[in-house]
Amino acid sequence: MDRFADLQAFVNVVEAGSFTAAADRLGVAKSAVSRRVSDLENRLGVQLLRRTTRRLNLTDTGRAFYEHGSRILADLEEAESAVLQQHGELRGSLKVALPLSFGIRHMCAPIAEFSRRHPRVEFDLDLNDRRIDLLEEGVDVAVRIGRLRDSSLIARRLFDARTVVCASQSYLDRYGVPETPADLGRHRCLLYSNIPDPTRWVCSDRGGTRHEVRVTGALTASSGDFLLAAAIQGLGIAIQPTFNAGEAISRGELVPLLTDYEWPVSPAWAVYPPTRHLSYRVRAFIDYVADYFSGTPAWDKDCPGN
Repeated sequence: MDRFADLQAFVNVVEAGSFTAAADRLGVAKSAVSRRVSDLENRLGVQLLRRTTRRLNLTDTGRAFYEHGSRILADLEEAESAVLQQHGELRGSLKVALPLSFGIRHMCAPIAEFSRRHPRVEFDLDLNDRRIDLLEEGVDVAVRIGRLRDSSLIARRLFDARTVVCASQSYLDRYGVPETPADLGRHRCLLYSNIPDPTRWVCSDRGGTRHEVRVTGALTASSGDFLLAAAIQGLGIAIQPTFNAGEAISRGELVPLLTDYEWPVSPAWAVYPPTRHLSYRVRAFIDYVADYFSGTPAWDKDCPGN
C-alpha cells in the first residue's frame, strides 16, 4: 500500500480532468492511475469521484479530500524545495508552454543558460500557438503575448511586443511604397488568421490620432513564420511582431514601412496557475526570464520607430 502514490494519482486526476491526462502527467499507464484511485476509495470506504462516459465529477467528500490532499502534496514539494534551495540546488521538472515562433527564435538561449546554472532541472516544452488550459495539461508556466483571457492566472509582465509593417524591396519596386496607412488598402497584404479580424489594421500617428484601414489579403496563413517568409519572397506587405521581423530587417531582406506611426503593442507575460506555494524552481525560472528580457529587447533595436 502506497498512500502517497494513491493520493498523488487522485489529485492529478482531479486537476487534469481525466485518468488519461493524469497518466500522461505522471508518466504511467492509465490503468495504474485508475487502480490507485480505486484502492484509495476502497481503503477510505467512500466514493470520491463519480465516473460517467463523458466526464468525472467530485462527490462532496471527494472535493473536501482533494482540498486537503492537494495542500499536503504542495507542502511536501515546498519542504523539499526549501532544503534544496538552502544548498543552492534546484531540481525537478518544469513544463513550459511557449508561442511557437517566439519560442524557437528567442527562448532557447535563456533556457540553455538556466539549464547550465541548474543542471538537475528537466524541461518539458510545449511550443504551440494554441491557448491551453495550464491546470488541465499540467503546465507550470507559460509565456503569452497579448491580452490575457483567463483572469484566474497569475501574470508577470516580461516586455512589450511591438509590431512593424514591412515588405521586401522587390515588392516595393513593383507596387510602390505606401505613404499613409490608407494607402495599405490598395496593396497586397499578408494576413494572420489566428486573430479575430486579420483584415483590420490599426495604428496611431504622432499626434495620437487613430487610423484604421481595411486591407485586402494576397495570402492568409495561421503561421507568422510563413507570412514572414512570404514577405521576404515579395508576395505582399506584412504586419509582424518585431521579435519575428527584426533579423530580416537588419539583414536588409525586409524594409520597415510607415515608421512615423505607432503600430499595435502587446504585452508579453509569464503566467502560471494560482497555487498556495509557488515552487522554488518555477519562481527561479520566472525571475530569470524576467531579468533576461528586461530593458529594450535586442530585436527592437533593428526596427526604426520602435
